[in-house]
Amino acid sequence: MKKVNMLLLTAVTALSLTLAGCSGAKNEPAAADQGDKKDKVKVRIAYWNKEESVKTLLDLVKEKLPNIEVEYQFIDNKQYQNIIETQLTAGAGPDIISTNPYTASRYAKLGYIKDISSLADRYNDGGKNVYSVDGKLYALPGISWFEGMFYNKEIFDKLNLKPPTTFEEELALHETLKKNGIKPQAMGAKSWEPMMKSSMAFVMNDFLAKPENKDFDVQYAEGKTKLDGNWNTAIEKWSELIKKEYLTEDMLGIDYDQALDEFATGKAAMWQSGPWAVETIQKKNANLKFDMFPFYGTEPGAGWLIGGPGVGFAANSNSKHQEEVMQVLDLISTPEGQQAFWNDNKGGSSYLKGVEFEMPEQFASVSETLKAGNVYAPWNNWGNASNVIEDYGKYFQYVLSGKMTVTEALQAIDKKTAELIKAKAE
Repeated sequence: MKKVNMLLLTAVTALSLTLAGCSGAKNEPAAADQGDKKDKVKVRIAYWNKEESVKTLLDLVKEKLPNIEVEYQFIDNKQYQNIIETQLTAGAGPDIISTNPYTASRYAKLGYIKDISSLADRYNDGGKNVYSVDGKLYALPGISWFEGMFYNKEIFDKLNLKPPTTFEEELALHETLKKNGIKPQAMGAKSWEPMMKSSMAFVMNDFLAKPENKDFDVQYAEGKTKLDGNWNTAIEKWSELIKKEYLTEDMLGIDYDQALDEFATGKAAMWQSGPWAVETIQKKNANLKFDMFPFYGTEPGAGWLIGGPGVGFAANSNSKHQEEVMQVLDLISTPEGQQAFWNDNKGGSSYLKGVEFEMPEQFASVSETLKAGNVYAPWNNWGNASNVIEDYGKYFQYVLSGKMTVTEALQAIDKKTAELIKAKAE
């Protein structure tokens, strides 16, 4: 009996050693992997766009920052703000927060996101201003969206016309085209947006670009100044497009798609839009040769494009991984980081100083504007008052139809803005 027990014990011991050896051989790499993974710091990024929109950037972070494991969280735009704000209020939330100018300003004032001004000098004013509060940067300006004036190169060449360098030259272009029986400009003014953007673009050149007016939009958001009494001269000048009947009342019955079709089929020589329209234009007319020029004011210069950062990246003040968060933001703030982000968001421009992307030929005539960083949307700095832009556009539809003067429209917009600011305060 003892002999049997001894044999059994020996067999069990041998089996245990064998299994232990097999287990060790199989698990050693896994243990090493777990160790490597444990050494990594997990940084969570939340965004309302799907992961494909930042895939190249995430790959770059993985390559350049092996100490960091990025956890990407997609939240649908309809729920994004409510979910993020609830988390931030509880002292939690993602380490890096995607935001827009209005929410960035609000979160900064509430202390939810941290001052990242150490990166501010790398960016152009046009981008960082909309994400700054009291002169401090709270979010990195992402790749911009922009709108300019597309023009038909074949029509221009036929009439020996060149892209303008001032607003007066643009008016002269309209007149020459009109005299030659060509519709100068298509506009889908059935929407409130085109009139709003077109008028503001002139203001950007002749008013907002002046050093003494650099804080105007922030002051407007706080109810400390008004459009009426400040923008009148610039917009009265812009309204010559209406007075000279280059922009006409019948455009109020034309929508975006109809205006696009007019330009794509050569029925109009110019049309205001952005990079997103290129593919559709080319589908309608693969042989069309076109380019884009920026909006100009009374003085020559690089001009301006209406637009702004599509997203800002902010650092959660309560993140437990502040050093790693700043490493990611620092990487985004390099030419390589910007190129990676642009790779999945082509058609925009970078606000990082000295960074240029190889833009399609349709944007050759705005290269200097993009290089200068002159891409801006005034309402991005209007805070809660930014909701007034739809009313702004509608009032200028009334200006186009002759039902309102420029001054009356500006006064009506100011009244709406005051109501929004008061409602927010209450």
